[in-house]
Formats: sequence, C-alpha cells, structure tokens
Amino acid sequence: MDNKFTYIDGGICAAKGFKASGTYCGIKRPANDTPGVKHKNDICLFVSDVVCNTAAVYTQNKVKGAPIIVTKDNLEKSDNKAIAVIANSKNANTCNADGVEKAKRMCELVANELNIPQEQVVVASTGVIGLTLPIEPVEKAVPILVNGLEYGKNEEAATAIMTTDTVKKEYAVEFEIDGFTCHLGGMAKGSGMIHPNMATTLNFITTDCAVSSKMLQKALSEIVKVTYNCLSIDGDTSTNDMVSLMANGLAGNKEITDECESFEIFKSALYEVMANLTRMLAKDGEGATKLVMCEVSGAKDKETAIICAKSVICSPLVKTAMFGADANCGRIMGALGYSGADIDPLKIDVSYQSVSGSVDVCKGGYVVDFNEEKAKKILLDDEITIKVNLNEGNCGITAYGCDLTYDYVKINGDYRT
Repeated sequence: MDNKFTYIDGGICAAKGFKASGTYCGIKRPANDTPGVKHKNDICLFVSDVVCNTAAVYTQNKVKGAPIIVTKDNLEKSDNKAIAVIANSKNANTCNADGVEKAKRMCELVANELNIPQEQVVVASTGVIGLTLPIEPVEKAVPILVNGLEYGKNEEAATAIMTTDTVKKEYAVEFEIDGFTCHLGGMAKGSGMIHPNMATTLNFITTDCAVSSKMLQKALSEIVKVTYNCLSIDGDTSTNDMVSLMANGLAGNKEITDECESFEIFKSALYEVMANLTRMLAKDGEGATKLVMCEVSGAKDKETAIICAKSVICSPLVKTAMFGADANCGRIMGALGYSGADIDPLKIDVSYQSVSGSVDVCKGGYVVDFNEEKAKKILLDDEITIKVNLNEGNCGITAYGCDLTYDYVKINGDYRT
C-alpha cells in the first residue's frame, strides 16, 4: 500500500458523519422459511449528517434497472446532492412495468422518514431480473432502518446487498490533505453477471473530504476505468451496475474545486479503495477457486494495456486453463491476438506468477521450454498473476478476474428458482 494511506475499519461508516443500518424484510422468502430462523439482511440504508456532493457512474447496458433511472433523475434534479442511499438485494426491480414507480416509492419512504427532499435519495437494487418487486416489505422496513441508524453499522449494510456473494466486501483508508485527516471508504457487492463495461456491480463510496461534485465526478470517471472496468467474472454486463461517491466535507479541508495537489491525493485514496474492492469482487466470483490477474506492462499507451489485459482475463479458455492449472500460454497469446489492440506478437513475453514462484512460458512471441511441474504448482495456488510484457512502451495495467469452474454453471443454472 502507498505509505500516504493507512487502512482502517469502517467501510462506508469510516468517514465522519455517516450512519448505516440493515435488516431482513422478506423481499424474497427463503426456501427454508422456518419460524424463529434468523435470515440474512436484504435491505439497507446509509445516511450522512449533512448534504453531500455526489457523483455516480452507471451501467452501459441499454436495459437499465428502474433504480438506475430514478437515481439519475434524482441527482439531476438535486444538482448532484444526496443525503441517503437505500439499497436492496434479492430483487433487481428491472424489466417491470411498475419498476420506476416502486423505485420512486422507496425514495419517498426514506425522504418522509428523514424529512429530506426525495431527490436527495439514491436508490439501488440487485438480484433477480424480471420479478415484480413487492413494495410492502420495503414500506415496513424503512422505519426500522431509520430507527436503527448508527455510525458503526457498516457491516449490516454491507451484508444486506449480498446476493451470491460468499463474503462482504469493504475497504477504507485514512489520509491527510492540508493538515486535515480525511477518510474514504466503501462497500461493494458482486459475484456474477460482472463484466467491465462501466461499473460492474453495486458499489458505494463515502468520504468526509471536501470535494466539489464536478471534481468527484472527474475522479470517479477516471478511476473506474482502471479498477471496476478492468474486472470480469463471466462476460455479462448487469442491468443494475452503479457506483456512487458521496462527499460531506466534515473533515474540514478546503473544498477541492480544481486539479491541484490535494485533488491528486484524493484521487489516489479513491484508487486505493476502488482497486481493493475490485480485487475482492474478482476473488469472490461465482464458483471461483482462484483470483486471476493479468498484469500487462510495456504497452505504448494505457488504452492498449487495458484492451490486452481485459481480453486475457475475459477469455473462457484462459479461465478454464487456470481452473485446471494448465500452463497453456497459447490461450494467452490467442486472447492477445484477437483483442483488437495494435501490438507486435513477436515482442510479447508471458510468465505465470504466484506465491510459489514464477515461470517464463513465452519469449518474443514463441513458447519456451519450461518446467511443467513448477508451472503446475504455481497455477494450483489461489492467487495467480499472468504477466504479459508487450515490450513496446512504458504503460501498464492490471485486470482482475477468476477461474471458470463447474460450480459457476450450477449456481446460474438454478439462480432464479
């Protein structure tokens, strides 16, 4: 980690002035609905003590969930100001005729309970697409969520947005700007239907650093390209993807309104959080047994590096090779070759790396002799890096993904039922 930043606990509550809560409301009844059994949270709320400058990025899928439509409209009406975020799991509220109506109703419920403008509420949903969202459980849950708001309840919120996730995903850092201690933290959900095409999954980030809405948007749009947009689990871009970033300014620093040294520090802190959340999302891919990263170096520009790294990480043949611990670098070269990037195949070097060591498998575009047993040992580890050197420049990037296993098919074969 960059020594400018210190990892801290707290997720979305790490920043001053952010409270959270979560509860189970029964949006989707579990198969084993036994009386007295404690169910996992399926809805959450987090709120700032003061109005926040807010930025967001959304899925590029032309089919968009109703919450995306409503949130975009709210932020446009409020001049990119928000105070509260309500999010649910188990139902995406997408492809429903009454979806927008119900997403607006969720905002209205929160606004009424908190006595704030409805347009200052961000709404998000994740889960099954095409199921009508029952609003009655939400109506009962919102007063409970508001009454349960506390500064330390970030975990309640982080678990409420999980669907097929096996672990909650949170990360936060502390840093200094102009002598003021600032905090920035976030939470994410996502395990499947994840492909780099804007935001990938639901992600919420909060900070007490004072930053204008314009500069928040600039920072978020830049960092998403080299973090969430360099993540792929299965090649499917969700309808509900969203990242929101809220800044309440309670750290006390002078508001960042232009590209200055303070902005670069803030942007680095944002990258630290988003990159670590991206890594967590990749490692928890549906059915995954391994975190697989493709580290491209020697590119003539960043765009070339991104195209190449994403092509490798998205390849089903590469992903299955990683599952089987098969050091077939022909699949790597094939993915680089069809990526569309302007590269010279005869300059490419490829190696595999893990805690067990490193092995070169390709030099100058040609396979080299290597120790198959050593390569197998490396690829059997649960975190693997495919290192690709294009040898054409000084730019690089890392893309994040996972192996493709039998369990991925099992999970998605009966996801709805």
